[in-house]
Amino acid sequence: QVQLVESGGGLVQPGGSLRLSCAASGFTFSRYGMKWYRQAPGEERELVAHITSGGTTNYADSVKGRFTISRDNRKNTVYLQMDSLKPEDTAVYYCNALWISYNYWGQGTQVTVSS
Repeated sequence: QVQLVESGGGLVQPGGSLRLSCAASGFTFSRYGMKWYRQAPGEERELVAHITSGGTTNYADSVKGRFTISRDNRKNTVYLQMDSLKPEDTAVYYCNALWISYNYWGQGTQVTVSS
């Protein structure tokens, strides 16, 4: 059974940091490109960061220089290190795995940036 389980969300003050994790199971993790998306209330889901199976990374302009995506294929886990957080980063963050037509989603984890 395919599973993507996100963790690490929570409440943080502006300027703070959080590290999200997404643990994968039920598929060959190393083959898949992994992405983090986020969705704020009333907004469309947007792509935040992407890491390919080979380790190449890309970021949305809004998070470039503040967020870092990484993966550990031994642990079947992808991470999103979020630094210098802003209130506008508040959203539900989702993990996504994509390979050919195989497309899997996690259940999401809430990140709230507020003083």
